[in-house]
Amino acid sequence: MSRYRKILNRILVSIFLVFLLSINIQSLAADGAALFKANCASCHKPDKDFSGPALKGWKDRVPADGWIYKWVHSPIDQNDPYAIALKNKWKPTIMTSFPQLKNEEIDAIMKYVDDYVPEDLTKGGTGTAKTADDSSLLFGILTLVLALIAFILLQVNSNLRKLSDEKEGVLRTEPVPFYKNKTYIMAGVLVLFAIGGYYTINGAIGMGRMQNYQPVQPIFYSHQVHAGTNQISCLYCHSGAQDSKQASIPSVNTCMNCHKSISKYEGPDKLVREDGTPVDGTAEIEKLYAYAGWNSATKTYNPDKNNDGIPDGAKPIEWVKIHNLPDHVYFNHSQHVKVGKQNCQTCHGNIQQMPEVYQFSNLSMGWCVNCHRETKVDFYNQEDKSGNKYYSIYEKFHKDLKSGKMDSVTVEKIGGTECQKCHY
Repeated sequence: MSRYRKILNRILVSIFLVFLLSINIQSLAADGAALFKANCASCHKPDKDFSGPALKGWKDRVPADGWIYKWVHSPIDQNDPYAIALKNKWKPTIMTSFPQLKNEEIDAIMKYVDDYVPEDLTKGGTGTAKTADDSSLLFGILTLVLALIAFILLQVNSNLRKLSDEKEGVLRTEPVPFYKNKTYIMAGVLVLFAIGGYYTINGAIGMGRMQNYQPVQPIFYSHQVHAGTNQISCLYCHSGAQDSKQASIPSVNTCMNCHKSISKYEGPDKLVREDGTPVDGTAEIEKLYAYAGWNSATKTYNPDKNNDGIPDGAKPIEWVKIHNLPDHVYFNHSQHVKVGKQNCQTCHGNIQQMPEVYQFSNLSMGWCVNCHRETKVDFYNQEDKSGNKYYSIYEKFHKDLKSGKMDSVTVEKIGGTECQKCHY
């Protein structure tokens, strides 16, 4: 009988430990900040409009309870007045579907945005979010404490049983120490295997992805100053983005078109690196002059004594490349910018507000495929001669749209998710 009691105790303890582990997993799954950053941050900000609307205060805007779940799971299928108005306001951008998100996870995300409090940048903060109630760490600590208590109680129970047996004169074999107990060893192996598998799989999935990569450049170049404050068009510097496969990096001569006359930084915003280190804008302009072979005192280029066609001392700026795709991936900027009419912010984020550029999107295959599934095709319109003539070859879609069989055509339907479209 005692043998069966020992087996039953072990089963109950195992169930208890699994229950505690499941509670911790659920608490981690409900981490609103992590879920927001993984699924929503590429298009939304909690407190201001971005590629999509600001999410804070969503309860006061959306229809009755339960609408938010339907919208997140399948925004395309929602045709109520509020959904239609939302689509019209933000078109041509269409929200990505997230059918994999559970209602509890959506609740955690929406709670995170409701509790979002930006840090005060004047106090040295970096502008990251603070949540009023992020309890995942607390749940993790409680799980470990409860597991430790369960282990201690198990040992106390064993010792009490031993004392009881000695008092009653029952002879039993010496209990197996916990570090030799096969049940404990197996439980430990399974836990380590689960943890190791989790990090191994996540590491393999994220291999080669460089989201948030922000290298130090030879010259501190602020897109916030150039594209934001001074409203310089992206295409002025990255002229190839609209007409060629590569966006291209501007030459030193392109920079000098302006900086021959702008030798001092006198902008309204202080230049600060990501770590809070202040930057001398005028000194950075002097670095540009050194690369260009320009003499700021005489306002002339250095002489070309070696007759190689460039001023003496001039050399290209060795910018550090940020956005890298695997060699087997084909990406054409003009196809997305000119034909697909995508804004720079779709892939690069709110770049006009970045003091230092970093990789905003993870550029994964799933991220690209989701965009192709949601983005509508700009068909050629015979009446007003607008749109892309290339797509006139899809006559069937034109007829279906005209007859009302379809309300729109996404990139997926014209082969946008076929492997050979992006892979050599």
